[in-house]
Amino acid sequence: MVTPFPSLCLVLLFLSISSSCYIAAPVNVAPLDGPLPNGNFEEGPKRSNLKGKVIVGKYSLPKWVKKGLVQYVSGGPQPGGFYFAVPRGVHAIRLGNHASISQYLRVEKGSYYSLTFSATKTCVEDEILEVSASKETVDLPIQTMYSSNGGDTYAWAFQATSNIVKVTFYNPNIQEDRTCGPLLDAIAIKKMLPLPKPIGNLVKNGDFEIGPHVFEYFSTGVLLPPHSMDVVSPLPGWIVESLKPVKYVDSAHFAVPSGSFAVELVGGRESAIAQIIRTKPNKSYLMTFNIGDAENGCHGSMVVEAFAAMENVKVHHESDGKGGFTHASLKFQAISDRTRITFWSAHYHTNVEDFGHMCGPILDDVTVVPL
Repeated sequence: MVTPFPSLCLVLLFLSISSSCYIAAPVNVAPLDGPLPNGNFEEGPKRSNLKGKVIVGKYSLPKWVKKGLVQYVSGGPQPGGFYFAVPRGVHAIRLGNHASISQYLRVEKGSYYSLTFSATKTCVEDEILEVSASKETVDLPIQTMYSSNGGDTYAWAFQATSNIVKVTFYNPNIQEDRTCGPLLDAIAIKKMLPLPKPIGNLVKNGDFEIGPHVFEYFSTGVLLPPHSMDVVSPLPGWIVESLKPVKYVDSAHFAVPSGSFAVELVGGRESAIAQIIRTKPNKSYLMTFNIGDAENGCHGSMVVEAFAAMENVKVHHESDGKGGFTHASLKFQAISDRTRITFWSAHYHTNVEDFGHMCGPILDDVTVVPL
């Protein structure tokens, strides 16, 4: 009798293991613009795979792979006096110490994608949410709340380095209460198409019409993290050049000067947005833009400072939180073949009904034309 080669046995064993792993963690197709498969977590584990709120079993959460202590929770009052806000449905996921959920997606290699997701802290301690995809990783501190109803939403972008990417949400912290960690409410993805070449305007995406996915039925805006936290901007053409994020807002839920989208400078001088445009040295240009309030209760004397080359302007807008806009302009002379234009809010603002809710002026319709 001939004994099979040991190496052949090892190969067959490896293929068997790989095949079983692949079947257990299926690859989902990423939508061009919409929620991930079971991205709202309304399709829950079987009752037999729940121990209280804790999910038992690596593949028990449909369409996801989980590691560590992951809870399947319902919104509303919780034991111990806590309250979990789940404004986009009924159920959410809570990541405990060193816990994660991940999903494999079929995408287009070389293309850019942005993830939009709702994340809320659930404990007093500072919390961090680590997001990774296609060999890129970001650590988002979520201790600062920018909405009072648990609707804080973030966007982060990446470039696909292969046709299948693993998207992971991970809690890297270790708390005394091992269940403490971020609450994930909804996750969506959007394929970012190349920017069209500006016609008659040197600013790319100056009307902010191209950006991350925005939830249709409930939106408090989408927070765009500082440039230091991303390699690819979820707002094509623009750099979030600050310590705090800026917020991407839509006309369905906010007052926007024109079109469907604008940017809210929510963190005073700690929220700045910039773009580098092509210019000709010694040539003069005119920059125009609109500022205002988003009809979201943000009130007070708003001041937006704009910079281009060696020039700057301070634009004032008195807000009662009910909408309204001011048109502004700035003439400048380019000093090189690249000119950085930058906008920030000079003051800090809060909602008239909730002083813990940070807000600010919105920016829209940025244009630069040669004179």
